Amino acid sequence: MERHFTTTVYLLREEKVLLLFHPKLKKWLPPGGHIEANESPPMAARREVLEETGLEFIFINEENIWVERWNATSFERPYMCLMEEIPEHKGTAAHQHMDFIYLGKPVGKTSPTSEDPIQWFTLEEIEALKDDKEIFVETKEVLRTLLPTGVTQ
Repeated sequence: MERHFTTTVYLLREEKVLLLFHPKLKKWLPPGGHIEANESPPMAARREVLEETGLEFIFINEENIWVERWNATSFERPYMCLMEEIPEHKGTAAHQHMDFIYLGKPVGKTSPTSEDPIQWFTLEEIEALKDDKEIFVETKEVLRTLLPTGVTQ
């Protein structure tokens, strides 16, 4: 099965998360997308968030050690990674996404600029969304660990 590298960013602010309504999937998701040729996962994360929301952000780092040498330099480590099953859709064969999932905080303006529906959600608002109809169950599962007592505190 073909595999694609992707990146996702949960943007956190004041015990809320920024989600956008994915027009094809008809679900609320964090911003993200495919990693392009010669692009590192953190570079792709920054690009995708800017393209989809108009926002810049800083990574919430959870590094064990940071190396900066002439021959080896650390880059931001994902909060988690997922192998996601993507079903066939309109002639595109089923495939997998190897998703590097980051946490971030917006810098500068925090109001998204996009014509697509984008919204800051509290955990209570996330819980009100219908599982697998309005939001993926795994997205809810991750947000339950992040919002009430997680890294945003």
